[in-house]
Amino acid sequence: MKSLATFFVLVSSILLGQACCADAPERPNIMIFLVDDMGMMDTSLPFLTDANGNAKRYPLNDYYRTPNMERLARLGIRFNHFYAMSVCSPTRISIMTGQNAARHRATNWINPQLNNRGNNGAPDWNWEGLKKGDVTLPSLMSESGYKTIHVGKAHFGPEDHEGAEPLNLGFDVNVAGAAFGAPGSYYAQQGYGNLTKNKRHAVPHLEKYHGSKTFLTEALTIEAKHQVAETIESGQPFCLYFAHYAVHAPFNSGKEKGKGVISAIPVLIRFVASFSGGLADGWLPTARFVRRFPRSILRCRKDDCEQRTLEPIAVLVGSVLR
Repeated sequence: MKSLATFFVLVSSILLGQACCADAPERPNIMIFLVDDMGMMDTSLPFLTDANGNAKRYPLNDYYRTPNMERLARLGIRFNHFYAMSVCSPTRISIMTGQNAARHRATNWINPQLNNRGNNGAPDWNWEGLKKGDVTLPSLMSESGYKTIHVGKAHFGPEDHEGAEPLNLGFDVNVAGAAFGAPGSYYAQQGYGNLTKNKRHAVPHLEKYHGSKTFLTEALTIEAKHQVAETIESGQPFCLYFAHYAVHAPFNSGKEKGKGVISAIPVLIRFVASFSGGLADGWLPTARFVRRFPRSILRCRKDDCEQRTLEPIAVLVGSVLR
């Protein structure tokens, strides 16, 4: 988390410097992508290193093809020291505040309905998570003239608390963010949990997709592209925090099931074929998302989005690794 805090201070310094300089250069657009529960080897880009700090490939890296993640790594910087909590809420709150978990005290995932400290939890466990008035990355960006956009999973605080709503934390726009970490469903036919009996994890703000065949990952990508395009047209710089729910449970696979997905991802053919029925669907949510995730970036590079999101741009890609 040391690297994260350094990044937070660096961004803040840049923004403050630009605010006080009349002839400051055009401010870059910033996109932060956060993947949930993606394994550290669930990509063709190796993140693990050898004893000398050089990238080291493992067999699992060859089960996936993520060329756009590889391209981003070639064009940018890859951080692989894993200074982060590999759990939902601590990682997200650290990104928002620049603080490590020991400082902000949300050292475990936040149960949205009840305090999950338990009898043996940390004495100063911060179940409430982020609060209105906390100094956060989006609040600083907003003060510096950026439009701040939240798309996807939030999980910054429990229900009926300030941290449950990203709009309380400095974001100008919130699409699909709420108190919980797992969506009720990835299926639009089930309203992403809104059309099921148990609506405790119903994903908000996506009613126009209900009843369609739009997988949740796809719906979020469409909404992110819309928000970015709209902001570019206004001429305002933006900071997009795009946190997919995938590949967190429930493990729903999309319309491309079984052999359809296998044929779309040739590298998985021999692996999946070696098992008999059923196992393929268990791998599909991960494989399907890994394949689609870089497209979220690509879609923001097309049409009128390209003008402001590439020249200049800062793209940060992270994962709550398992």
